[in-house]
Amino acid sequence: MTGQSRMKSTTVLAIHQKGQVVIAADGQVTFGDTVMKHQAKKVRKMYQGKVLAGFAGSTADALTLFEKLEGKLEQYNGNLKRAAVEMAKDWRMDRALRRLEALLIAADTVDCFILSGTGDVIEPDDGIAAIGSGAPYALAAAKALTKHTQLPLREIAEEAMTIAASICIYTNDAFTFEEL
Repeated sequence: MTGQSRMKSTTVLAIHQKGQVVIAADGQVTFGDTVMKHQAKKVRKMYQGKVLAGFAGSTADALTLFEKLEGKLEQYNGNLKRAAVEMAKDWRMDRALRRLEALLIAADTVDCFILSGTGDVIEPDDGIAAIGSGAPYALAAAKALTKHTQLPLREIAEEAMTIAASICIYTNDAFTFEEL
């Protein structure tokens, strides 16, 4: 996680390798200590299906950030790196936006980033990123599986998310996947 306090929310995992990317998220929505929904979709395709994004945190805040990222992708002709940096600047500087409680992962076949309201645009060294309360578990599992198996990215993501769901009480096993 970035400098923000640890979110009690969800798990989103991105694996980006060799021009391919998969983003997976669980479907659980909680309100305090109560599960309110089991099959929410927290990942989506953007910019003509060329960019994937997933969120952890407040749903309304994340939807606002999805719209902001989509606008930046349009403005910069699908250049994810530029769109991510410009969105992070806006997110940090804008009084209303900086109060949003969410994290995003955005990826295309070239780049993968974690974006936060503190202005972070983090590009993982190994192309594996995770956010949300189950992030440490999914990240560790995905790193081990990519290093020690030849499984396809989708299967690695599914297994890593299954491990996270078995450990994190804010993560369920109703996964959604998007791939490029």
